[in-house]
Amino acid sequence: MKSTMQPYQLTVTSLMHHGARLFGGTSEVITWRGDKARHATYAEVAERAARLANALCLMGVKPGDRVATLAWNNQEHLEAYLAIPCMGAVLHTLNLRLTPQQLVHIVNDAKDKVIIVDGSLVPLLAAIREHVPTVEHVIVFGEGDTGKLGDHVTYDDVIAAQPSTYDWPEIEEDSAAAMCYTTGTTGDPKGVVYSHRAIWLHCFGVWGAFRLDERERLLVIVPMFHVNAWGIPYVAWMLGCTLLLPDRFLQPEPLCAFITAERPTFTGGVPTIFTGMLQYAQANNADLSSIKRAICGGSAVPRALIEAFRDKLDIELIQAWGMTETSPIGCIATPPPGVPVEEEMDWRSKTGRAVPGVDLRIVGDDGGELPWDGRSVGELEARGPWITGSYYGVEAPERFHDGWLRTGDVGVIDSRGYLQITDRSKDVIKSGGEWISSVELENHLAAHPAVAEAAVVGVADAKWEERPLAAVVLRPGAEAGPEDLRNFLDGKVARWWLPERWTFVTELPKTSVGKQDKKVIRQLYTDGKLDVQEVGKAAR
Repeated sequence: MKSTMQPYQLTVTSLMHHGARLFGGTSEVITWRGDKARHATYAEVAERAARLANALCLMGVKPGDRVATLAWNNQEHLEAYLAIPCMGAVLHTLNLRLTPQQLVHIVNDAKDKVIIVDGSLVPLLAAIREHVPTVEHVIVFGEGDTGKLGDHVTYDDVIAAQPSTYDWPEIEEDSAAAMCYTTGTTGDPKGVVYSHRAIWLHCFGVWGAFRLDERERLLVIVPMFHVNAWGIPYVAWMLGCTLLLPDRFLQPEPLCAFITAERPTFTGGVPTIFTGMLQYAQANNADLSSIKRAICGGSAVPRALIEAFRDKLDIELIQAWGMTETSPIGCIATPPPGVPVEEEMDWRSKTGRAVPGVDLRIVGDDGGELPWDGRSVGELEARGPWITGSYYGVEAPERFHDGWLRTGDVGVIDSRGYLQITDRSKDVIKSGGEWISSVELENHLAAHPAVAEAAVVGVADAKWEERPLAAVVLRPGAEAGPEDLRNFLDGKVARWWLPERWTFVTELPKTSVGKQDKKVIRQLYTDGKLDVQEVGKAAR
């Protein structure tokens, strides 16, 4: 028996039409310029997106062609988010924090036909321009030195010459809409291609998980070049939320000024961003009171940070988990109903529970599924309608297992379905045949009042095979030594977990998306480039 439902295609185009028609004159897109904001209505943004589509069409862009963006979070980037997939082309966001060599690989691998670039990032593109032969046109918006870029056109001039409407095509929902490259795998960055259907369903997953509606003013701190800013721009457009885009001004001072001026109610970002905002707000009495909730992800969120946002800023900081391959929303950490107030933080500091549409399982070394008992440790695998089943143009069978994505994360799931990631598989510390959770050690260290940030990695040990090395960044003016921090950890973790090796640094190396780059820390240790202090012995 077949249903009587209409064969309605789930596309980004339907989201665009919905947002423009219902909220065109009431909702806004606001871009921060460092000292003031630039406002545009949904209707104005939709019209400019139509003009951009016309311009790209004249440049020869056809369905399936890749159009890249090299840009910060701003109105023009959002116009590209709408125009490119809705005309049947594929939006390819370039991570501006990658090396020139990685960018060359990504552009050539995707065979980008056009690149839309922010004027402030022109030097980055100019440095690789001669090495990306598939790129036929470059469009520049905003101010910048274009002298070394070669042939290009100006964004505003190009779209001003085009009609204000576009004959948007009918698109099949399984068609490619956007693509991002992940650097979380070994070797060259690998492409993940999102379908219109996946984006559409992901929007509904985020809508429910983040509890959003038209009244929200969303500050999108997550870069639009990173997993489509967690899908938040599309969700906001669908719901009619006012979008606040910080452009390149991601340091604590301008971010806090933007918040004070434009009063967002909701935001999302990585722990390092929120740690900086918290420190600046406390030191300068910045007014962040408009924000009621914030999603934090990208790496494990220290419990101390969640508590500080609650106690010092009255902001509900909610931990979420995902990755480029999962579009990215996979889990969100909200306490189950009926939990005593004094236990809420125990649930908030977990990785979270799968959102509807995402299946998770923990798999042992033999490939068999492990029980949800909160004790059985294995690799996390995921599947669902917005989770990739392959990489673009690359065979990577080691990343997939029986139709599931192997995430590379290691952890446990309890009887209520709450996931606790204890490590990345490549970062697991196995000491004397037993596991040590670097994530748990880092979270406890982050709770010490003198510690700004900490990373724990496994290093070779003659007796135990591996032992933890703690790399610590102290807060300005604070003092703490290895013994102080070992004593602080004692009683919070097993005694044999306590690191004997400590190094104090001014900053931790980060990846292109702001995560701790532990392979760099391990290499610095191996090369003897860290000042390491050794105290205590591994207890057993």
